[in-house]
Amino acid sequence: MSSAKSQDGNIRQKNKALILTAAKKEFVTYGFKGASIKRIAERANIPRTNIHYYYKNKIDLYQQLLNDILETWNQRFDTLTAEDNAKEALTAYIRAKVMYSKTDPDASRIFASEIIHGAPHLKSYLAKEFKEWVQGKTAVIQSWIDQGQINPVNPYHLLFLIWGASQHYADFNVQVLSAMDKQEMSNDDYEDVVSSLTSIILCGCGIK
Repeated sequence: MSSAKSQDGNIRQKNKALILTAAKKEFVTYGFKGASIKRIAERANIPRTNIHYYYKNKIDLYQQLLNDILETWNQRFDTLTAEDNAKEALTAYIRAKVMYSKTDPDASRIFASEIIHGAPHLKSYLAKEFKEWVQGKTAVIQSWIDQGQINPVNPYHLLFLIWGASQHYADFNVQVLSAMDKQEMSNDDYEDVVSSLTSIILCGCGIK
C-alpha cells in the first residue's frame, strides 16, 4: 500500500513539474492575461483536463508558479542569522542570485512583469510574508553593522541593490548582450558577473 502511495506521489510530483515548466514558458511569452491553459497543455503534451486536475484555473496555476519562484529565491537566505559571517553570507547570496538569472531567467522575467503590473496576484504575499522576510533579513544586516562587520549602510537598499543588479542579467538580457556585443553569455561571463558584483558590493560595505 505504501509503495502504491509513493508511486502516486511521484507521478503527481512529475506531472505538476511538467505543467509548471510549460506554464512558465507560456506566461513569460504572453503574460498573465494572454496566457492560455490550452497552450500550456499543448506545451506539456498532456490533456487539458490533467491541468485542471491539479489546478482550479489559470489564476491558481499562476499563483503556484509565483510561489515556487519566490521559495527558490528566498531559500538561499532563509537561514541567515546574526552569527553568520557577513562576507561569506553576502558572497554566497550574490552568487546564488546571479546564478538564478543564468539558469532560470524566465522566472525573473515573470516576477518582474507581475511587479510592473502592480503585483495584483502578490498583494497578500507582499503585505505579510514578504514584509516579515525582509524585516528578518534587514535585522541581520543591521546586526552586522552593529558588530562592525560592515559599514553603516541602509540594510533595505543593500538588499535592493543585490536584487536589482543580479536580476538585471535576466530581465534585461537583450540589452546586456547588445552592449557587450555578444550572442549569448558564457559560463565565464557569468563568473565575471559574480566576481564584479561581489567586489563592488562588498567594497561598498567596507569588506575587503
